[in-house]
Amino acid sequence: IDIAVIRVPRISNFTDFNPLESIQGVSLRYVKNPSELGNPDMIILPGTKNTMEDLLWMRENGLEALILKEAAKGKLIFGICGGYQMMGETLSDPHGVEAGGTIKGMGLLPMDTVFARKKTRTRVEGSFSQLTGAFAKLSDTALEGYEIHMGTSAWKEGAAPLIQVDGKAAGTCHGNIYGSYVHGIFDRSEVAGALVQAVGNAKGISTEDMKSVDFQAFKETQYDLLADGLRKSMDMEKIYQILNDGIPT
Repeated sequence: IDIAVIRVPRISNFTDFNPLESIQGVSLRYVKNPSELGNPDMIILPGTKNTMEDLLWMRENGLEALILKEAAKGKLIFGICGGYQMMGETLSDPHGVEAGGTIKGMGLLPMDTVFARKKTRTRVEGSFSQLTGAFAKLSDTALEGYEIHMGTSAWKEGAAPLIQVDGKAAGTCHGNIYGSYVHGIFDRSEVAGALVQAVGNAKGISTEDMKSVDFQAFKETQYDLLADGLRKSMDMEKIYQILNDGIPT
């Protein structure tokens, strides 16, 4: 399975895609130029530190036009955070936190985004909504992650919820186009596995041997190994003494 992530100049939170990279039989590659896109089975628009500028970059170098062409063919397109915002109809920045003004979005999702002065920073738990189409198997699957973004996105006619968090929609789907503000959305093995199976079904190949990894559990294991390594190489008694008593003068 070939998954192309658009390597925008200000990409952020690219660890979102580590769970997909860890699945044998999945090739996840980063694309910066139109000549590199080829014919992937799925395209992902990642998070970015400046949504408007990176959208204009894609518009100028021709990647946006190719993505729109693939979307029109029914190709699965998934956007996360800034990539999700790009796929709407308009992006407005009345407070000048990014490029300022209003620009046209990609028009793949029926929604408008307005950037705010205050950044949203929160952890989230929820589940996928009742979905139809390629990702129907993801319906009701639990997920957790975090949001860190500027602004909000308002739906227009034709939008449907991708994710439910605290009874509210936290993402949008429209046909073969999907997007969400949630980072870490693929970390759970059930989510990554269902996504790969959906892409495989669309391609007409078996994904039975493409086993997903519980990336949340994997990360916790790596944190424990790091902590053990630090304990072995540092004078922990001295560190605790400093924490309790302060640095001696």
